[in-house]
Amino acid sequence: MCGIHGIISRFHPEDEIYDNLSQMGELQRHRGPDAGKNEVYRFRDLCVGFGFKRLSILDIQTGMQPIKCELDDSVIMCNGQVYNYLELKHMVSSEPFVSKGDIEVALHLYRKKGLSFLDFLNGMYGGAIYDPARHRVLLFRDRFGIKPLYYTEHNGNFVFASEIKPVLKGSKRPPLLNKKKLGTFFSYRYIPGSETMFKGVFRLPPGSFLDYDLETGKYNIVRYWEYTFPPENRKLSLGEAEEEFCNLFSDAVKIRLRSDVEVGCFLSGGIDSSAVAQQAALRKSNIKLFSIAFEEPEYDELPLIKRFISANNKIFKNVTHHAGCCGKNSLALLPDIIRCTEEPISLGALLPTDHVCRLASNYVKVVLTGEGADEIFGGYRKFLLEMAAVEYPRLSLKKQKELDAKYPELSPYLKIRNPDPALRYIQSELLFTKKELGRLIGQEAAAEDTLCRKSLPFLSGEEHPVNAAICMESRFRLPDYVILRLDKLSMRHSLEARTPFLDYRLAEFAATLPADFKINLDSGEEKFICRQAFVHSGILDGETAFRKKQPFTIPLPKWLSEPDNLPDFFKEIMWGDIIKEQGILNPDMVHDQVKKITSRGTGPSTLVSGADGVFAIAVFTIWYNEFITGLNK
Repeated sequence: MCGIHGIISRFHPEDEIYDNLSQMGELQRHRGPDAGKNEVYRFRDLCVGFGFKRLSILDIQTGMQPIKCELDDSVIMCNGQVYNYLELKHMVSSEPFVSKGDIEVALHLYRKKGLSFLDFLNGMYGGAIYDPARHRVLLFRDRFGIKPLYYTEHNGNFVFASEIKPVLKGSKRPPLLNKKKLGTFFSYRYIPGSETMFKGVFRLPPGSFLDYDLETGKYNIVRYWEYTFPPENRKLSLGEAEEEFCNLFSDAVKIRLRSDVEVGCFLSGGIDSSAVAQQAALRKSNIKLFSIAFEEPEYDELPLIKRFISANNKIFKNVTHHAGCCGKNSLALLPDIIRCTEEPISLGALLPTDHVCRLASNYVKVVLTGEGADEIFGGYRKFLLEMAAVEYPRLSLKKQKELDAKYPELSPYLKIRNPDPALRYIQSELLFTKKELGRLIGQEAAAEDTLCRKSLPFLSGEEHPVNAAICMESRFRLPDYVILRLDKLSMRHSLEARTPFLDYRLAEFAATLPADFKINLDSGEEKFICRQAFVHSGILDGETAFRKKQPFTIPLPKWLSEPDNLPDFFKEIMWGDIIKEQGILNPDMVHDQVKKITSRGTGPSTLVSGADGVFAIAVFTIWYNEFITGLNK
């Protein structure tokens, strides 16, 4: 896990490029505190600058980047890991290696296979290749966008980096609000797609590469991988599917344990991190586990975690378990967290994620996590709701009444359910209505398309609606909230986070399964095949495997409805003049939203509340103050 940054320029001399690279690197030093290196290459009248900040995980002695091949002067640098590099090395064993790690394998694969080299890589990566023979700089990102990569063009220079602050610094682009994304943020609570809240700064989409022609200065972006669902499912029995799932899952964990430094695991009360921890402990019996507790019992999973460890004491007898607590005082960290995420994200998992990353970084450099399972195998209640909506018209009146009783939100959802899977994707979680949006940010901003249609996944129209929803989730929320949050907050503490459930082999396998292998409407269980497979294989005990899902979030309604102990900046946002001074949001609407805050009838599973609206307003206001007002002073 590292940080990369680069500049392509016709207008600046080499010494100025070196200086810019050095400044860019310092802005993401947390991504690579162990070492750094900057190089500038000449291509005719161009300077191509590559900069690297290293967090030493693998091949500690010879793994420094950028790595150059003397045969053709091609160069690679990459943030992330290629987990299957040992399996791939035989394909390029005759090449002149100068290192023993994973990234040079990718360079030689590129030299041998061209752009198709990305089809062979299994891992998480945001990388760059300089190829003077093909007059190209290639930027590439892993299939699910686990590692970030941003870019911009400004004043004739092309600049890229693992984070936004270095992109702004290296390009000298002033930080300006991308106003047309206001409606998107206040709908989704994050910004899906290739645009960011910074005008002119873009994300390279997941599963894509950017091919920059050094002769013309033009570039094109190509999706090399698309998460698609075949029109016909594989003819597997549930038992056969469980066996294949377990084999793939076990190998996904195994290759993510490859490291020259100690690896730990995050552990919550859910089945995903529990299964990862169990598989990791089978291979590393003294592994360290890290959890976060809450003072509020309905949010606290620590008793469940302790019960799981105790119930599996043979496997976990040598592990060390470390637990921290995320309390109301953690709200004081919000400005630091937003400064780190760089993009406004207003979901409650920000704070506990930061806590557990800080905790783990005191002991290890690498952790395995359970992220990705919910998105790939349909682990959210909204997928159950979608399955219920599909089945409802086909059922008898008696069965319909049973579904209505089991899913109280089904009836209102059926009334608004859009036939277009892209348009119904956000319907159950919409933070503000169109009318409320218009009042909050202005009718003109609210009228902008919030859907990010250019970034939509490919849907043939033949997919089961549950699979279509999973496809949308995997393209939007997964890379642009779930993984972005995990990457930025783990790297804030110089910690590498690895996600076995996002092994592309596991995801492609899941895509071939019928929807009812993932969602069992009769039992009301999401991730059905995961639960079944974990129990039948002995990975999890039955109580853990069939435990109802509890969202990883904070008691926002309770915290915000007790204003006395809130941080001063929060009080200023809720009752002061900062909203009016910034001039972006409607202060009257904000004050009305504050009055809606209540803890009555809310809990961990509450999707939208008055507190969620205020939290989004607070996150945006802090972000604007940090990056627009602050950086433009």
